[in-house]
This record gives sequence, structure tokens and C-alpha cells, in this order.
Amino acid sequence: MGDTDRNFRWISFLLCSLSHLSCLHISSGYVLEPALHMSHNYWESTFSQPYFDNSTRREMTTTVGQTAYLHCRVRNLGDRAVSWIRKRDLHILTVGILTYTNDQRFQALHAEGTDEWTLKVGSPQIRDSGTYECQVSTEPKISQSFKLNVVVSKAQIWGNPEIHIRSGSDINLTCEVMETPDPPSFIYWYRGGTVINYSQRGGISVVTEKQTRTSKLMISRALPADSGNYTCSPSSSDSASVFVHVLNGEHPAAMQHENSNGAAVTRFLPLLLIASCHTMQLISDIFDLVFKLTHLFR
Repeated sequence: MGDTDRNFRWISFLLCSLSHLSCLHISSGYVLEPALHMSHNYWESTFSQPYFDNSTRREMTTTVGQTAYLHCRVRNLGDRAVSWIRKRDLHILTVGILTYTNDQRFQALHAEGTDEWTLKVGSPQIRDSGTYECQVSTEPKISQSFKLNVVVSKAQIWGNPEIHIRSGSDINLTCEVMETPDPPSFIYWYRGGTVINYSQRGGISVVTEKQTRTSKLMISRALPADSGNYTCSPSSSDSASVFVHVLNGEHPAAMQHENSNGAAVTRFLPLLLIASCHTMQLISDIFDLVFKLTHLFR
């Protein structure tokens, strides 16, 4: 065997070893042939297993009553099944697109041909807050955790719950929406049980800023007829109210101050009377003691 033939055989052997190819030995050397069974097993075990796409949001915050969606994306799912499990009690909520709980607020959403398996939570409540797992039926199973936060969103009108203004002045009310993950889609203002009608009279304006989650109501040149209960009602949030008194006269603020002082006096009057009685009794006891001492030293 010549050196050239020997070198060819060694090079062929090395190529077989490095490229997962089987080699048929013939007298002239090695013939390279694909090792189909080795290649198939190698690629399937390495690249065909399901895995999670980590580009989805793993934490979701919503308000009470506002539908929440948890998005789980699984690549190379094949014939495996995706399940959603509630972590706190290990309750199976869905398998595939079937719901496995009596609570019909939970539903699995999946569009054919996509890698996304979404858990829909309708009308969520505070008790629904917690961790949910997206699980794939591999062996062993693989899972990915998602956190759901359900909060109570409410409105707040700046200032006191009762406002007194002079007739002819402007009503200025500012409402802020608290504890909301997203800006409200709308904020309505009511007087009593009726939505404030901009066309009913002039001088009414509402400015709503979604980014700051605030809404400002202004009624210019208010009249006593504009008195009433004003309510700020955002979408998916609890409302807030104030009572506005539009008063005739020059100094409604002073009137309010006097009323508050009168209320304070009325509130503390029983205490003042009790204190007075104790004081009178003490004075009487002192006079009694002085009278007795006077007679004693005569």
C-alpha cells in the first residue's frame, strides 16, 4: 500500500467521524455515505424539542372587571399539548383549547398555525391575582410562569367633598384616576344622575389628558341652579363625587366658615356644659372648705 492510498484512507476515516457519516470499506479505501439513522436522531433530539419564546410579557396588571390575557408562545410544539395551570392550588384550567374548570371565566385561545396559546381571564377579581403556568406535555414536562395582578382602580376628585362658591364664579373640578395600568378610554362627568350636556348651556368645558389620567371640568359663571352632586366616572374604575353649593351673596367662604364654626360649637357644647358643671362644683367645694376653716379657727 502506497503512502498516497494510506493518507486517503486516514482522511476518509476522519471525515466519517467528524460529520456523523457511515463509511463502507472497500479495497480502494473508504466510501462516504450519509448515516441517516444517526443524523435523524441527532437533529431531532437537539433541535425538534418544544421550547418557549421568551419575548412575551411575563407579568400582567389589570383592573377588577377588565378582561386579562396571558400570552404563552411555544416553538416546535409538534403533537404535544399546552395546558394552563393555576399555581396556588395546581388546578388545571385548560388543556389545548378545552376548559377543564367549572369557572367559565377561564378560556384558552389559539389560532391554527400559530405558536401562541393565550389564557383569557374574563371579569377578573382580586382573588384571581397570582401565578399561572403554561405547561407543555414533554417528558419531562416544561413550564413557564406568568404573574397576574388584579387591582381596584378608583377616581379621586381633588379638594373637599363639599365645595362652596359664589354665584357668578367658575366651578373647577379635577378628577384623577388612581391605580390603573392603562389610561381610561373615557371619563364622563355627571350632575346628579345625568351626564353633563355640553349643549344645554354655554360655558362648559372638559379637558381629559390620558397620559396623566386626569379630567378637568369647568363651568363658567355658575348659578345657584348649577348646585348639585358632581360625579367623575372613568371606564373600568370606581367613580368619585363632590357636592357643589353655588350661593348668592358676597362671602360664601365666610358663610361656610361660620357654618363650620357653628357646627363645631354644637358638637362640643355637651363637653362645655359638663366642664362648666364640674367647675361650679369645684368652686362650691372651695367655698365650703373656706367657711369651715373660718369657723374652726375662731
